[in-house]
Amino acid sequence: MQRMPATTLHDPYAALRVATYRDYMTGSFLSLIGRQAVSVAVTWEIYQWTRSATALGLVGLINVIPLLVLSLPAGSIADRYDRRRIIACGAGLGALLSAVLAALSYFRAAVPDTALLRGANGCLREIALVFERHTAPAALNFDQPALPLIFLLLLIIAVVRIITGPARSSIIPLLLPQSALPNAITWNSSAFEIATVAGPALGGFIIAFGGFQVVYLLDAALGLLFLLLLRNVRYHQAPAPAQQRSWRGVLAGAEFIWRRKIILGASSLDMFATLLGGATALLPVYADQVLHVGPIGLGWLRAAPSIGAIGMALWLAHRAPLGEPGRTLLWSVAGFGLAIMVFGFSHWYWLSFAALLVTGVFDNVSVVVRQSLVQLLTPDHLRGRVTSVNQIFIGSSNEIGALRAGLMAALFGPVAAAVWGGIGTIVVVGFVAAALPGLRHLAPLHTLRPED
Repeated sequence: MQRMPATTLHDPYAALRVATYRDYMTGSFLSLIGRQAVSVAVTWEIYQWTRSATALGLVGLINVIPLLVLSLPAGSIADRYDRRRIIACGAGLGALLSAVLAALSYFRAAVPDTALLRGANGCLREIALVFERHTAPAALNFDQPALPLIFLLLLIIAVVRIITGPARSSIIPLLLPQSALPNAITWNSSAFEIATVAGPALGGFIIAFGGFQVVYLLDAALGLLFLLLLRNVRYHQAPAPAQQRSWRGVLAGAEFIWRRKIILGASSLDMFATLLGGATALLPVYADQVLHVGPIGLGWLRAAPSIGAIGMALWLAHRAPLGEPGRTLLWSVAGFGLAIMVFGFSHWYWLSFAALLVTGVFDNVSVVVRQSLVQLLTPDHLRGRVTSVNQIFIGSSNEIGALRAGLMAALFGPVAAAVWGGIGTIVVVGFVAAALPGLRHLAPLHTLRPED
């Protein structure tokens, strides 16, 4: 691994001084606010319709299917075609789909109860009955004809998001000098976390005072604004030439990560911690059955991890790069698991809020270290494909984690689902630390450079 000498001066605003990066981050930030607001709105609406934790788990399944099928081809697309155009197409399609989601939600009573939709709802109910042990069958409600159409629309939205995901991540190194890239990754993390605070909190308030449809229309408007801002984005450096298309080329990102055990270890650690310790899918159940709060309380619970992450991200941006990122990563993921256990046992709203806030503090360290490793050690001609593999690691863990949490909550109750997930996270940290000693001795992030 190539290393560069450490610099003596640290400019915490180096990336933000680059106009083209600033325009891109602003548009991406606004679109993320809309996405996060939609996430809290659509899960709350589905839960209100069905009263089923299994239905929330199925939302995760709907999102993970295109992730597993399309991520590798999406990475190859990002390395072969203009990433700006890919992102622009995704922003436009996303805005259109959110507008359709708003119309479907508003006119749900007008959706005809056809045999096909009744059959789909019957299948959803049968799946729920397999897992539901803490909700009486009579309380489950799968008779809304619009429900299968909502699931279908969520599947299409997930397809668009997965196809554009590698382009959105791998374009950042092309927008600013290499020296500002670590700082850009940290600010990107800050923008993401601020969006995941503002989005759910805003979504909760809009649901309470304006309705679900307003949330979906807001997302459509923010997507169009992102599309307009993309017109100002220019490359600071030209993308690497596209390589010849082949199946081995599609798999080159996976091959690169397999050879770079540091990236593999960091991504695996993050994947299993999120899969086992993620509690986001359980929040509607906790808000309703355990903490007894409404949509505003749910919105703040969704925002709590990001409030903690914002503080950590801003602190990381203003300090020198981490001197021992590997050890810091391991301790942070272990702390994340412990905080999830506290949340699982808590029956007090403010303790639950505080525990989720702490998970965000620890999770942000993991995000910054992992994203820095991927962007700093990967040459540009592979960034799309490596990002796509990383997207599989992290995205699948989020969505499969949501499925795991929903099904465990249905079988054993929400408390057991959260607590055992936190325990599993700590066990994974111990295993990774023992299996990959190189991760414990990882060099400072600012000394790392791409490897072919």
